[in-house]
Amino acid sequence: MEYEVRFYYETGDLINILEHLKKEVGLKQQLRTYEKTIQYNHCDERYNFYSQEIDGRFRVRISSNDNETKCKLSWKRRLKNTTETEVNKEEEKEVRIDATDIDNFLFIVRNVMHFTAVESYERYRTVFENDEVEISVDEYPFGVCVEIENKSTTKKPEDIVKKWVNRIGLNINDAYRLSWDDKYLELCEEQGIERFNEVTFDKPMPSVKIKND
Repeated sequence: MEYEVRFYYETGDLINILEHLKKEVGLKQQLRTYEKTIQYNHCDERYNFYSQEIDGRFRVRISSNDNETKCKLSWKRRLKNTTETEVNKEEEKEVRIDATDIDNFLFIVRNVMHFTAVESYERYRTVFENDEVEISVDEYPFGVCVEIENKSTTKKPEDIVKKWVNRIGLNINDAYRLSWDDKYLELCEEQGIERFNEVTFDKPMPSVKIKND
């Protein structure tokens, strides 16, 4: 089970967010990494991942930075009780794929399993972490997301997430409870911008705009 919360910000807030997290004692910063994620749907309508009954995401993610290239298959699903508390609780399973097998793996997904690519997105991710928490700063084509996820296996996960939300000066009531694709669709509809199935930095995109009270 995964426990996390997400907050969205304007692209122009990126530098301030990174500088703030760099000052947090006890957090180790990882390399800024480019990620391409492709989301597939089942070939049998009975198991439609995007149905309300299942509400899951079958994802292949390729990540690369100056040191390495990695690939993983992940399954993530919202549960009926995902938003019952202040911290999202979601089902997640991951499988690591050897980077040299990426092409063959994708061939099997598309041509043997006959799964269909529904949407994809690219982003840059910078991770700050320790034994308790992983704080990811994600640069999407439409804005910045700060994701705070529990890593501890010995402490109550909700408490860890809320502890770090408070520690870095955020209000958990401002968290966005849905996924990146929900946020992207919401922004497109609000700003009257065409929605693309491939969300990339070279396409016209909406943008997160923080409303000041």
